[in-house]
Amino acid sequence: MALNPFFLQGTSSEQRLAQDLINEHLKIYGVEVTYIPRKYVNKKSIIEEVQSSKFDDNFAIEAYVNNYDGYGGAGDVLTKFGMSLKDEVILTISKERFEDFISPFLAAADDGTDASEIILSTRPREGDLVYFPLGQRLFEVKFVEHENPFYQLGKNYVYELKCELFEYEDEVIDTSIDAIDKQVQDEGYISTLRLVGLGRTATATAALGQGYVREIFLNNDGSGYTSTPTITFENSPADNPARAVGVLTTRANVTSIEKIIMTSAGAGYNTPPKITISGGGGTGAAATCSIETVYNGVIRFNVIDGGVGYGTEPTVTVGQPGAGTTAVGIASVGYAGVDQVVKSIYVSNPGRGYASAPTVTIADPPSMAGIGTFQFNEVIEGSRSFAQARVKSWDQDTNILLISNVGIGSTVSGFFVGENIVGKTSGASYALASHNYEDANDKYNDASAFELNADDILDFSESNPFGTY
Repeated sequence: MALNPFFLQGTSSEQRLAQDLINEHLKIYGVEVTYIPRKYVNKKSIIEEVQSSKFDDNFAIEAYVNNYDGYGGAGDVLTKFGMSLKDEVILTISKERFEDFISPFLAAADDGTDASEIILSTRPREGDLVYFPLGQRLFEVKFVEHENPFYQLGKNYVYELKCELFEYEDEVIDTSIDAIDKQVQDEGYISTLRLVGLGRTATATAALGQGYVREIFLNNDGSGYTSTPTITFENSPADNPARAVGVLTTRANVTSIEKIIMTSAGAGYNTPPKITISGGGGTGAAATCSIETVYNGVIRFNVIDGGVGYGTEPTVTVGQPGAGTTAVGIASVGYAGVDQVVKSIYVSNPGRGYASAPTVTIADPPSMAGIGTFQFNEVIEGSRSFAQARVKSWDQDTNILLISNVGIGSTVSGFFVGENIVGKTSGASYALASHNYEDANDKYNDASAFELNADDILDFSESNPFGTY
């Protein structure tokens, strides 16, 4: 026969009362834990294999600790890889509290717009993390029991989370709670970057010659220029012609030539060459020049190393002649890729009276020491490789940066030597001098310790270990 309709197996009011009592019981006798859902960052579509995941959300919820005589599980187990901790804990949380205060946030995050982040938000799921504050430990949910007690009054009221001590496998943990994030600061595969200041001082040399263009006189600045005109020296020697560029200026909406500066003063001139100014859309400009045929002067500057980090034109200092006039150079800064370097040095004044090539000194760039302080767990990015990684620790004194998750966010597997390493959060910026992608914190790598102890056992001073002592 059918069930008696006058004896109900749980009404909605009874179920409501039971749920309220359970919620109250958990709030009185429970402990506040932090629930951390797992996000899938990369997932293969063929066999649904999860390649990497991250934990960057956190939710506080009360839980009852079912264990009464310590952690469950196998405890501390000695293996060939060292000591392994197999602690377990069983936590009971309210089903209603989870569905009302956690599930809506997860559902909003998993709206389907970002295919790189996949979240199952209907219930607690295996693979999520729980931070247990009493033991200051991270546990991973291994099984979720949602039918215990079994349909009392016709409904289930709690989730029973069977958790095991979390084993870190290079997942990204960025919950913004230091007590949680720093649980894995020294865990996982850690690489080492040695950084230096952003800047590198440029270097250059000077070339000497006779019969060079001593000075250019701008007799008429012209007008109506829309682009830089071409400066030509007529009847120039084939091997060492003088070269110059015009610098434009605009006054009262009229663009004219402000000055003419030489990229090379040339050599071998016996008479002042005629200067022709053509192109640029303007007219009327005219210039003449004087030459030096007796004494040596700086006919050009050769940039050996453009340096790195020049946001403005640095000062160029030229050594003095024994007797005569000191040459003057003007640096020109431009981009080489993403780096600002000294592209060339103009000859503002060739000088006079040099017996040998003078020393050329270029001022240091303003960013020689690097900028800022990297923050734990922030994302760093290479300026050329665009490879990314997570900061584990930063030593300001030695400029050693320990990182993990190398290559996240790009197809490049590592950073390029010489590129700038920039912190996405801190804004810190330094140049990469060298890198070591071997694990810098492998707690199982005792090769050096074994080698040192072996040296104390074996006597390597014995020339014939098989002979008579």
